[in-house]
Amino acid sequence: MFHTLYSRIAAVLFTLMCLIGYIVYSMVLYSAEMYQQELTQKLNTTLAEHIVAEEPLLNNQQVNQGALKSLFHWLMVVNPGIELYLLDPSGKILAFTAPEGHVKRQRVSLQPIHQFIKGDVEYPYMGDDPRGLSRQKVFSAAPIPGKNPDTPAGYLYVILEGEAYDSITEMIKGSYILRFTTTGLGLSLLLALITGLTAFALLTRRLRLLTTIMSHFGDKNAKSDERFPLRGQAKDEIDLLGASFNKMADRIDQQVETLKQTDAKRREMVANVSHDLRTPLTSLHGYLETLLLKDEDLSSQERREYLEIATSQSARLNQLISELFELAKLDSSETLINIEPFSLAELAQDVVQKFKMEAEKRNVEIVAEFGSNLPFAYGDIGLIQRVLDNLIDNALRYTPEGGHISISLQSNSDNIVVKVADTGQGIPKEEILHIFDRFYRLEKPRTTSNQNAGLGLSIVKRIIDLHGSDIKADSTPNQGTTFVFSLPTYQFT
Repeated sequence: MFHTLYSRIAAVLFTLMCLIGYIVYSMVLYSAEMYQQELTQKLNTTLAEHIVAEEPLLNNQQVNQGALKSLFHWLMVVNPGIELYLLDPSGKILAFTAPEGHVKRQRVSLQPIHQFIKGDVEYPYMGDDPRGLSRQKVFSAAPIPGKNPDTPAGYLYVILEGEAYDSITEMIKGSYILRFTTTGLGLSLLLALITGLTAFALLTRRLRLLTTIMSHFGDKNAKSDERFPLRGQAKDEIDLLGASFNKMADRIDQQVETLKQTDAKRREMVANVSHDLRTPLTSLHGYLETLLLKDEDLSSQERREYLEIATSQSARLNQLISELFELAKLDSSETLINIEPFSLAELAQDVVQKFKMEAEKRNVEIVAEFGSNLPFAYGDIGLIQRVLDNLIDNALRYTPEGGHISISLQSNSDNIVVKVADTGQGIPKEEILHIFDRFYRLEKPRTTSNQNAGLGLSIVKRIIDLHGSDIKADSTPNQGTTFVFSLPTYQFT
């Protein structure tokens, strides 16, 4: 029943209204009772004094039964709500107008009576009620003169609100003001409750909308692209929560899409790995099987040719497995790179010399272009050598005879910019964004002599990422391709 925020707020509001109503109602009843007692006592302050002056109630310390009986009769006719008690000087009750058996006290405390007679009281002022052992009521009192003017013969004690006023229910029934006040209070509280529930419904409307959108977001059968509508500049806590949900939902959608793409790439990678492993393995197995079956029929030249092909396929398979292990190691979260200062110019010169003989075989010119006094670079020298090896090897593979490959170094502020450029056939614009993807290989003329698995540039990208840098490729079809990355310089202290 109270599963929603609105129902809980409504229950709290209802309980609060009932509590306020009870408190206000109790205050109204108490105030009405006190006001009635105060008014009654003020209007009848001299009642006992007038009665005493009208009839001699005591003669020689004896109760004047005739006068008392007549007085009691007329007072009951005029105002049956009052009760008269005749007291002796010690407060003992000598006579009363109440029915027999209703009076519980034998005597009344004189201290309130003396205070009342002095007139130094604040109304409503209470005295003992002879009908109860612990109750008090408003009264009027006056001394009955005796032989000695300074010593009264007794006291007339008048209870102004008898049993007729003991019931609050009867008091309400008999009071139009109290009935009107009670009805007005109830209607006011009901109106306040309805208004409050309506206001809370309006205030929580956007929260309910956000709850609905959030619940639909995780539902496979509902729309997952629904977002919480924001209201311009006026943002409260609900708007902030909605904005946070929108960002979270967008991020989750993006991550889900990334996971889908990653899964698709993983499937493609598995297929590519399987293909690249199966091709050299099949070729290697075929030639070895041929050697076994036709060993006696093959000439020494044919046997050597088959062995060279098998060795080439074995080397290709070994290279692919090595690159897979290398890339897996670089992707590992436990990969640590050995950062140290080193001469990038000397490293580039060594790499150029390493590929110079291969370049001459292919009639390709390879040169290193950098000035003197280059600062030291700061990085892992082994991994950076791997980057340069892969980039130049890639350039050699795709640069035709008579082409040109260059590696240049330029000091730029706090970095050394490295450029590796070739004059090959280039890469189409629509495919240049994917060249760093694993197992990605062009299906254009660049791949006619391609025997690699498409992992070289992925390894380069991962190494540069580990150095906190980035590598970019710029290519123009039929003119060549340029790879650019930078390394921080080492600042000697």
